[in-house]
Amino acid sequence: MTNRFIHDKLAVWFICNKPFSAIVFFDRKGEIVLIDFELGEVQARFADLVWASEPIPSGELVKLCQQELNWKKPTTYTVLRKLCEKGIFRNDNGTVTAAISREDFYSAKSEHFVEETFQGSLPAFVAAFMSRKTLSDKEAEEIQRMIDAYRKEQ
Repeated sequence: MTNRFIHDKLAVWFICNKPFSAIVFFDRKGEIVLIDFELGEVQARFADLVWASEPIPSGELVKLCQQELNWKKPTTYTVLRKLCEKGIFRNDNGTVTAAISREDFYSAKSEHFVEETFQGSLPAFVAAFMSRKTLSDKEAEEIQRMIDAYRKEQ
C-alpha cells in the first residue's frame, strides 16, 4: 500500500511504512510528476550527459555513453530505465528527453536539503556554511545583488 503526503514541492511517500522522498512537479499537461532526486555518482554522470545532449535518440545515447563512460548498451538502457522510473527523463519512441531540467532538479534538491537539515531555515543554512568558510568581497557583492533583486520582485 502506498500513502502520500504532499507539501508544496515535496512529497513523502510511505511505501511499506518506509519514507520515500520525492520532488513534486507538474508536467506540461498539469499532471503531478514525482521526482526521486537521489542519484548515485554513476547516475549523476549519466544524467549530465543526457541533459547536455537532449533530445537525443536512444541509439545515439548508447554511442555517447560508450565513448564517454565506456559503457555497453545494456548498461546504458538499465541506467536510463532507472532514471525514467525516478521521473527525471522520458524515453518516448526511442527519443530521450528531460522530464525536469538540470537547474530545476538541483534547485529542488537544494531546497529539500535545507528543509531536511535546517528545518527550512535559509539563514541557519547560511550560518552553518559561513562558520567554516569566508566569503570573498566578490561573492558577498554577488549575494547582495541577488537579495536586492529578490526584494525588488516582492
